[in-house]
Amino acid sequence: MVRTADTLHASLAALATREPAFAAVIERHGRPEPRHSEPGATTLLRTIVGQQVSVAAARSMWAKLEASYGTPPDLAKLLGANDEQLRAAGLSRQKAGYARSLAGLILSGELDLTHLPTDDEEAVALLTKIKGIGRWSAEIYLLFAEGRPDVWPAGDLAVQVAIGRLLGLDERPTEKQLRAFAEPWRPHRGAAAVLAWHSYNSVGTAL
Repeated sequence: MVRTADTLHASLAALATREPAFAAVIERHGRPEPRHSEPGATTLLRTIVGQQVSVAAARSMWAKLEASYGTPPDLAKLLGANDEQLRAAGLSRQKAGYARSLAGLILSGELDLTHLPTDDEEAVALLTKIKGIGRWSAEIYLLFAEGRPDVWPAGDLAVQVAIGRLLGLDERPTEKQLRAFAEPWRPHRGAAAVLAWHSYNSVGTAL
């Protein structure tokens, strides 16, 4: 788990014994704090709303959506709304389709967010059936909404930059390379990602 200080710090301690670069980051910048989001449809809907817009714009869109469809937004009403109705609530045509995809999968029972597969890859495959939710979004959900300890978002740019820098690489590693590098860090790769973001935010973007 990466949602509590005790579990995150235990995983970080295990990682520090396996990879000296991680121990150096912790010594230099301290241990990151846990972070989490609430499991459920609302978090995924917020992810859809926030895609490719600023934080301020996402906040404004979400306020409009709640004003029209409730707090949290009523999935049945979202599913029954057309593009124009959802546009009036702040969603683009594309995001309207994504919102209805999420609502439809949940209301049909095809996607049960309270009983996702315990296998991370199976859970990612199920979550990415939602239009607009790609692998990265699915992994972030599993990491922070469910606290899964070994989820590894290797496609994340900041994680790639930070790990490349920590390992002394000349170039930013690819997603495939990063997955290979992280194999020895199982089953604590979620904590490795949190530490990578901590390092990235503490040092900057240059590799």
